[in-house]
Order: sequence, then structure tokens, then C-alpha cells
Amino acid sequence: MSPRVFWSLLLGALVLFGVPLTVLYLRTHERVTETVRLPPQGEAAYNPLYVLGQALRADGIDVHSQPRLELQQMALGPHDTVVLLQDSSELPAPAAKALLDWVGHGGHLLVRTPPPAEDDASSTQGPLLDQLGVDSLYQRSDCQPFHVEDDPSHVEFCGGRRFTLGFAANAQTERRWGGEHGLVFARLRHGQGKVSVLADMEFMRGEVDSPVARMAASTGKASDGLHDPSHRDLTRYLLDPNYGKGAFWLVYASRPPSLWARLFYQGWPLWAPLLIAVLGWLWGRSQRFGSRLPSPVLERRSLLEHVRASGELLLRFGHGARLYDAVLAVFLHRLRLRAPVAAALEGAPREQAIAELLAWPRSRVASALTPPPPHDSSALRERIRLLLQMRSLL
Repeated sequence: MSPRVFWSLLLGALVLFGVPLTVLYLRTHERVTETVRLPPQGEAAYNPLYVLGQALRADGIDVHSQPRLELQQMALGPHDTVVLLQDSSELPAPAAKALLDWVGHGGHLLVRTPPPAEDDASSTQGPLLDQLGVDSLYQRSDCQPFHVEDDPSHVEFCGGRRFTLGFAANAQTERRWGGEHGLVFARLRHGQGKVSVLADMEFMRGEVDSPVARMAASTGKASDGLHDPSHRDLTRYLLDPNYGKGAFWLVYASRPPSLWARLFYQGWPLWAPLLIAVLGWLWGRSQRFGSRLPSPVLERRSLLEHVRASGELLLRFGHGARLYDAVLAVFLHRLRLRAPVAAALEGAPREQAIAELLAWPRSRVASALTPPPPHDSSALRERIRLLLQMRSLL
């Protein structure tokens, strides 16, 4: 077959089978676009205000993020804004006073009330709210209706603790928002600056899987953080007093996971096989549990009895010379170890050397080294006795 015919047939086969398969695929498949929200990575995984910071940076504002409120490390300007997501009840009195002194010079502070406590008797609010004249003790949590044009049933501040204002704080109030069960927002004048007190700041968070968001989702009022346009509008309204005038300091109140937590959750591909190997080694080295093995059956005769029976059998069948040869071999082995020069000799010289070594008469040594006559049991026993005695003296 010529190459031209071969390629023509191949092209025809491709067209014959490829066109119907392509038409079938296009008729039975439809292009679908699916958006998958991946879990946050890096700083976004532990900083709830990360999305807020990125939005402010995109608007040309200088933003600083801090895990905890450290006034010594924060160069606060007179027109800066501090978003304190950290629990205000954790601040000591000196830090609260220093923070309010900064607000008095023109700063803007956003602070939330402490989260609701399970035990009202142990409920505290800290010195910061006390100095502002805000009372959140024994207040309940209740959703506040928030008018949204396309969502008539929209609510906010469902997981926060409401508050009331004292007489002095009430006189310094510019704006307030709440109901008969208490306030969820109040903006107070403090010197030349302002303090915005909120029941909670869940709408400012960037992550969806927060504790309050899960609680809201369980009640059918899902919270989507700053992904919700109404939350963005509310956040922009609350940040208004010093917006664009100074830097923003976002105190997100998050501690990075400890080393042990990171090793447990992220290092399991390393420690899990090691743990299995250690457990296997311990199992192999540990004592076996269960019923005890039975004791081995004791032999009916001792070793000496077996040796004696074997010798008597050899004597009975006229093989006494084998017993003599065995004892002589044992003596010669000891002689090679203790006196190798004497063991290397043969005949009369060896007998003389052994006699001098043992201080015995040569005739006695020669008698011991001479095989006994056949069927003479007394001569056999005598020579074996002499060989054993000579061996013990070496």
C-alpha cells in the first residue's frame, strides 16, 4: 500500500468516526460554571479583619494590623482610627486610660461590648467601658432590624451584648441605634475625638465561619461578613468620622496557633507513622499476656545415667576400645592446650615429657597411654582412671 493511499484511508476513518462523536458530545454535555470558595490562606486564615484592611488599602488608606492592643508599639496619630475587635474587658485600666487620652486629641475608636457570658454572675465589661459610662452588664442579646431595600427581614447584631448609657455618656451621644431592650450602636464625643460603641462587629469580619456566623446560620439569619453589600455600607458608615484623615489600626484580637497545635493538625504525616512505629516496637518488646505455657516434660533419667548406660552397652558388645580412644582424645586435647611442645612429640619422648610435666614415673605414664587388651575390663577401667587423673593435673 502506497503512503498516499494509507494517509487517505486514515483521514477518512478520522472523519467518519470523529464527526459523529463530536456531535454526540456537544449534544449530551453542557458547559457549567461553578464558583468554589477556597478556605483562607496565610494572614486571612487568622486575621478576621484582613478583608477590611485590604478594602481600605485599595481606597488609598494607610492600614496597620495588630494581633493585640500594644500602645507602646503603635504610633497613633491625632486623626487615626482604631478598630478594637479585641475584647475590651481584657484591657487593664492604664491601657484604657491611655487609649481614651489619645481619643481626646482627635482619634476615633470603635469598640464592642464583651461577648455574652454563659454565667451572668461572672459577667464583666472592663475599665474602658466603665470610663465611657457604658453599661453592658446583665444585658441580653437580640437581633436589631436593619432596613435593606432587597431584604426586608435583614437583621444585625444578633450575637452581641446590648448596652445602655449613663447620664454623662447620654449627654455626649451624637448618634444611637437600638430599641427597648438596649442599644446596639452609640457614637460618643470624647474630647476632640469620638468613640463608637457597638454590640458586636461580626459584619466587619472577612471570614464566614465565625462562631456568631454559625449561630446566625443556625437561626436562619446567615451572616456573610464583608461579602454582603449591606455590611459594607454599614462598615463605611461607622468608619466615617476620620475616614481619609489618618491611618487605620485594626486590632483583630487573634493569637496564632501554638506550636503544639500546628504540629498536631499539620504535622500528622510525620508524627502519625512515627507513633505507629513506636507502638509496634513496644508491642514487639512487651510481655505476652494470656495463659502460661505448660512446663516442659522432665526427662526420666539424668545425663550421668545416660552416659553410664552408653558405656555399659559398649562394654557389653566388646567396644571398650572406643571408650578408651574417647578419653585419650580428651586428654590429648588438654595436653595440646597446656603443653603444646610435649603434645607434638611421639612415642617415648612424649611419655618422658609428660612424666616430667606431671612428676610421675615414666612407666605409669606409658601404661596409661598404651591401649588395654581386648575384653579386659579391669585394664580398661585402670587406664581410663589414669588418663582422667593426668588430665586433671595438667
